[in-house]
Amino acid sequence: MKTQAVLFDMDGVIFDSEIKVVECWKEIADKYGIEGIEEQCYACLGTTREMSRAIMLAHYGAEFPYDAYKKEMSDLFHSRYGGGRLPKKPGVVELLEFLQMHNIKVALASSTRREVVEQELKDGGIRFYFDAVICGDMVARSKPEPDIFLRACEELQVSPSQAVGIEDSYNGIRALAAAGVTAVMVPDLKQPTEEIAALADIVLPDLFAVKEYLK
Repeated sequence: MKTQAVLFDMDGVIFDSEIKVVECWKEIADKYGIEGIEEQCYACLGTTREMSRAIMLAHYGAEFPYDAYKKEMSDLFHSRYGGGRLPKKPGVVELLEFLQMHNIKVALASSTRREVVEQELKDGGIRFYFDAVICGDMVARSKPEPDIFLRACEELQVSPSQAVGIEDSYNGIRALAAAGVTAVMVPDLKQPTEEIAALADIVLPDLFAVKEYLK
């Protein structure tokens, strides 16, 4: 069946943001002597702000001043990459142009809250490519549950079986599989495990390869 829509994750798929967030967290961790922060950042990939907080507190303890550290990390991140300075992943504009040219609907489906998503898309000069933007604070259950992708399909008025989703995180691939959307993994910080490789319909090296796949 011809692809009617493509659903994009944002962090690690559209923007090269995840490695930047990890770098900023590592600076905060070095400053305060926090051990193992990189591993915990990886555990938070593809989750909402609330889930990330819960993961950190579960590991470091209820007394861990996560909110203060997170604000300091966020301030550092935005001082470096705010205002359109966040680098895009190679091939993303070419892929979006291809989809627009072929009248394929496009949605963003990110666990990040809407305020941040809309600002980053606007700053990156690519908001106009997206017919729908669905974020983690707009659905009852976040990835790995399928809600966000099902909502995206509903807003685009396409069946999940007619859609292709592009994800880099394990939770994202799990959510696509649960939604019945064709799952394309483009790894960023983590390569697929045996479980994830089995759930993904295809694993591709970059967005240029995704464009060729969709042809």
